[in-house]
Amino acid sequence: MTDLPLVSIVTPSFNQARYLEATIHSVLEQDYPNLEYIIVDGGSTDGSVDVIKKYANRLAWWVSEKDKGQTDAINKGFARAKGNTLAWINSDDTYEPGAVSAAVKYLQEHPDVGLVYGDTHFIDEQGRVIGKFAARQTDYLRLRRGYVHIPQQASFFRGDLWSEVGPLDPSFYFAMDYDLWVRLAARAPIHYTPQLWANFRLHSSGKTIVADDRCWPEMIRIHRRDGGKWFSIITAKYMIRKVVAPLLNWRRQYQMRKNLR
Repeated sequence: MTDLPLVSIVTPSFNQARYLEATIHSVLEQDYPNLEYIIVDGGSTDGSVDVIKKYANRLAWWVSEKDKGQTDAINKGFARAKGNTLAWINSDDTYEPGAVSAAVKYLQEHPDVGLVYGDTHFIDEQGRVIGKFAARQTDYLRLRRGYVHIPQQASFFRGDLWSEVGPLDPSFYFAMDYDLWVRLAARAPIHYTPQLWANFRLHSSGKTIVADDRCWPEMIRIHRRDGGKWFSIITAKYMIRKVVAPLLNWRRQYQMRKNLR
């Protein structure tokens, strides 16, 4: 175990007791032996704390207290993390078996790579697969143009790079991960490996459904902050997205309703 790099995984959570235990299991049942797991709960009142306490002796650290939201919770967790490799998994998402080992293996074999990510399935409230995230290779220039294609749930990055670019910007509600990917990619290559590493749960209270319209304006703010021009590919993509967003959101909700029948 001591020869393997330490991996730190953070789960931010708030009133997600319905899904939280599945997330915890997916982390603690990984076959990677040198892993520290941190849960940062925002003061849940739905029984989440009782779920966390069941696994407290297997956690590196946990807390349940009022915070400033998901981004604040992730930053709080990483401030405690000691890992060479870092990741976060939200409290309604799950890892696939072997994901951590596969990510560490890739990073060990490619010391120049700063972030590695795999494939992710969309799942419904019951955990049934309803689609696949459109993950594929991207890089700094393509990220700046709005070609993201990185599923946060299946992403692992180096702790030393986090020390250079972190923490997450708390002014972002939705695009804090995109902001991090841009900053990481500016310093080291990022790589996509076509292996299934995680599951992204779509449900009626998830922010991907209820607040999707906040994502692209935040991405444009990052683009402008970093010197991007108004007339650009990412701006054009944003304009197109504004037109098609209602259809995309309807399709996601239709997928969920269809699977409830």
